[in-house]
Amino acid sequence: MALIPIETRYRTAMADRFEEEAKLRQWMRVEAALAKAHASLGHIPKSAPAQIEAGARQVKLSRVQAIEAETHHDLMAMVKALSEQSGAAGAYVHLGATSYDIEDTALALTLIDAGRLIRSRLSDLRRTLKKLALANARRVCVGRTHGQHAVPTTYGMKFALYYAAFGRHKARLDSALERMAYGKMSGATGTMATFGPDAFRLQEMVMKELGLKPAPITTQIITRDRHAELLFVLALIASSIEQVAAEIRNLQRTEISELAEAFGAKQVGSSTMPQKRNPHKSERLCSLARVVRAQLPMALENIPSEHERDLTNSAAERFLFPTMFCTTDFMLMELERILSGLQFNDAAIARNLALTQGGILAERVMMALAAKGMGRQDAHELLRTASHEAAAKNKPLAEVLRGKSGVRRLLKQAELAALFDPSTYIGQAPEIVKRAVADEA
Repeated sequence: MALIPIETRYRTAMADRFEEEAKLRQWMRVEAALAKAHASLGHIPKSAPAQIEAGARQVKLSRVQAIEAETHHDLMAMVKALSEQSGAAGAYVHLGATSYDIEDTALALTLIDAGRLIRSRLSDLRRTLKKLALANARRVCVGRTHGQHAVPTTYGMKFALYYAAFGRHKARLDSALERMAYGKMSGATGTMATFGPDAFRLQEMVMKELGLKPAPITTQIITRDRHAELLFVLALIASSIEQVAAEIRNLQRTEISELAEAFGAKQVGSSTMPQKRNPHKSERLCSLARVVRAQLPMALENIPSEHERDLTNSAAERFLFPTMFCTTDFMLMELERILSGLQFNDAAIARNLALTQGGILAERVMMALAAKGMGRQDAHELLRTASHEAAAKNKPLAEVLRGKSGVRRLLKQAELAALFDPSTYIGQAPEIVKRAVADEA
């Protein structure tokens, strides 16, 4: 029975990378690379690596687990199981290595593979955001600051903003993966003592075989700042996902109702309120963002390690890596699905643009008066008092302004009326959107 939802409800292809079977195969892949290096340097028979690789194909996870139940050491259980299947070459399995030569190198392979999947998801999401940004570059809507109506903006601006943010995350991920792509063959305290005079060459050969770079210096482990940096990028991604999801949730409020998640013909919003159409997928993403961010203290606390290492990072990492990677992967896929099916309510968008009866265009009138010769501060004060008067009397702002001599003196009736068309007060928004999404997704 699954105990946590990343195994079931939120499972994606990412989970496969963190299964025990997958971890075992990565460990044996490193052991095979080590044997190849030893054989190339003349340390073991030339035939040994092929026997060890053949043996690895025969090792069963159940056998490794049975040995571990006796030895209480998971890596050594793998070594014994692999040795059993490798015939005479079993004597050369794990030669000179310490457990974390294998484990940390294998972990780098797993995290790089997982990171590349996240990168692919980011590209998918950005392609969807780019389409939405361009398609809605001129879809005018209310801009809101402090939860209040501000001035008009466009939906294209919203989506282009998110597109840019996930582009930065993609660049951060690439950078973090570059620093994650290191392995080690340096022994119990990092001195390479067990590998003899060929130690540097052997480490280089192993890492080249695996597509990694040799860590220039380690203790028994690769220092966890590399891992923490990568996980921090996942937390940033999750937070940006929450930013988008929270915006969708708010804009789907009954009082706003400008857009909504897609809703299936047989979908149920509430077990008791039949009318409900809840943005539950976006709410779920906001909840899962908390799960991802909550792991970060653990990643940071794993960086300090006593002397040449202690074991305090080990158990924590069994939760940390699969939780953060699997959850973030689900979140990226879910957000892309939500955005692909997003529904706009143009009637509500228009209603909200008119809700303040021209109040959201007070800035525009102020600037027009300043352009006609009124002092900017005087224009600001005139619009401030006029806006409050219009709100108090529940009148259109334009109507109140028509009664102001200073306005009548500088602006003709037609000019004033034209200023209250929100569709013509979006500045450079379409061009901003175009430029913001000009790079490759």
